[in-house]
Amino acid sequence: MHELLHLTQQQLDTQHQPAGYNIGVNVGEAAGQTVFHLHVHVMPRYVGDQEDPRGGVRWIFPEKAVYWK
Repeated sequence: MHELLHLTQQQLDTQHQPAGYNIGVNVGEAAGQTVFHLHVHVMPRYVGDQEDPRGGVRWIFPEKAVYWK
């Protein structure tokens, strides 16, 4: 998995030049997992894409946080 994340980062670095990344995995219903197989979210980040980028992965963009509505 680490190798795949590294390859993904290299490809995104080449194509999109992000300033950083958030990587997220939800394991179990209590953690918010809704698709019950292993998958990893790799989110390229850019300076200024959010005023305050701290916090949980799903809350990077609060307007998209409640995606089931």
